[in-house]
Amino acid sequence: MAPQPSDLAFVPFVSVDHMMGLIHHIGIETLLCDLADAIEADFKRWDLFDKTPRVASHSDVGVIELMPTSDGELYGFKYVNGHPKNTKEGLQTVTAFGLLADVESGYPKLLSEMTLLTALRTAATSAMAARHLAPKGAKSMAMIGNGAQAEFQCLAFKAICGIDEVRLFDVDPAATAKCAANLAGQGLKVVSCSSGEESMEGAQIITTCTADKQYATILTDNMVGSGVHINAIGGDCPGKTELHRDILMRSKIFVEYPPQTRIEGEIQQLEPDHPVTELWQVITGQTVGRRNDKEITLFDSVGFAIEDFSALRYVLSAIQGTPFSTQLDMLADPDDPRDLFGMLQRSSQ
Repeated sequence: MAPQPSDLAFVPFVSVDHMMGLIHHIGIETLLCDLADAIEADFKRWDLFDKTPRVASHSDVGVIELMPTSDGELYGFKYVNGHPKNTKEGLQTVTAFGLLADVESGYPKLLSEMTLLTALRTAATSAMAARHLAPKGAKSMAMIGNGAQAEFQCLAFKAICGIDEVRLFDVDPAATAKCAANLAGQGLKVVSCSSGEESMEGAQIITTCTADKQYATILTDNMVGSGVHINAIGGDCPGKTELHRDILMRSKIFVEYPPQTRIEGEIQQLEPDHPVTELWQVITGQTVGRRNDKEITLFDSVGFAIEDFSALRYVLSAIQGTPFSTQLDMLADPDDPRDLFGMLQRSSQ
C-alpha cells in the first residue's frame, strides 16, 4: 500500500469561491475595516520588514510582477499581473495569488487567491491612508475610473472614513452604469457624472483608478481645488500615470516605499530628489500628515508587498474554524526526510 501523506503535507488553500464565502460571512464593510487595521498595524512595525521594489517583467501589453516581503517570522509573496487590454478580450485586467510561509521551517502556511483579495486590500489601504490625510469630516468622494476596483474603493471610504456620497465618472458610460447599479442599496448617495469636472463638484476626496498603460492626464491642474485629498491608485508601473505634473507640484505627497514609487508612481514625472513623505512615518507619529485645511494631500499609491502580507496574515487568521479553505496535498513528506526517492518508489506499490 502506498504511503499516505501526513498532516505536514497539507497547506490551507483559499479559492475564489472560498474568498467570496468568507467576505459574505464576515460582511464586506467589516472585512475592509479589519484589513485596514491589519495593514496599519504592520505599517507601525515597518522597520521589521524586508523591503524591495517588486520584481517586474514588462511586455508591450502588460506586466507580471512578484511582490515579496518578510517580518522575520512569516514570509509572503504575491504574483500579480496588469494587462489593460484584457477587458476587451473578456479577461480580468488584474489577477493574483499569494503565499504565506513560516520563516523557521520554510514550509508554506497558506496559499490563496488574491484577485479579490487585492481589490479588498487596495481599497482598505486607500481608506486607511485617507483616515490620516483627508480633510476632517469629508463626506463626498469623486470616483474616476469605474472598473473592477471602483465599488471596493467606495465601500471602503464609506466604512472607514465616513463618506456618504460618491460621484462616479468613467470614459465608458457602461462602466459607470455598472458601478452605480452595484452600489445601489449600499447606503451611499450615488451620482453618475458625465465628465471628470462634474464628478469633482463638492468632492473633498478624489480617487483616480484608471487602467491604461500610458502617460495619461486624468486630472488637470485646473480641476483640483485647495484642501482636497487625492487618492491616486491607477499609476502603478513605469510609463503609466494619471495626474498632470502641476498637480504634484502643488501637493504634499505621501508614498508607501519611495524606491518603488519613484519608478512606478505619479512621482516618476518629478526629479528623483523631489521631497515625499512615507506613509508609515505619519502612522507612527514621526511626522505630520495634513497640516491645514487648504493643503492638497496626495497619496501616490502603487501597492506594496507589506499590504499583501497583511492581507494574507489576516486571511490565515480569519479562516480558522470556518469552511472557507481546503487542504492541498502540496508538500512531499517522506518518513525519512533524506529518502524522497524512496517515497516515490513506494507510491507505485
